[in-house]
Amino acid sequence: MSGKKLSLADWQQQLGRVEPSPESTSPEGLVYSTSQGRITAAPPQAAEPQGFADGKLRLKRETKGRNGKAVITIAGLTESAERVTEIAALLKKKCGCGGAVKDGIIEIQGDQREVIVAELEKLGYSCKWAGG
Repeated sequence: MSGKKLSLADWQQQLGRVEPSPESTSPEGLVYSTSQGRITAAPPQAAEPQGFADGKLRLKRETKGRNGKAVITIAGLTESAERVTEIAALLKKKCGCGGAVKDGIIEIQGDQREVIVAELEKLGYSCKWAGG
């Protein structure tokens, strides 16, 4: 008998009773290794922001799922996440309302169409209304 100790799963695998699971053979399923210690997953990479083919921002008025309250969403910004947050803060100040940035899309509460379009055009963006 060898001095090396085997786990039950390894022993069963050697006997051919159990096929190795994909979690046990891939580093993604590992939590701890005796040689390396605790294994942490690499942080997910942020997706590259994508604009539309014509280069225009899409503004859409949405009320679905918001109890009938209007929200203007702005999509198509190809700026960095910090710059998108700055633009959202500027629009919220100009409109005097709340808003958020979710997945690279700016949401501004209320129906402030003219103010939003005017401010975005001052910043050098061309806008296009999408939807109804």
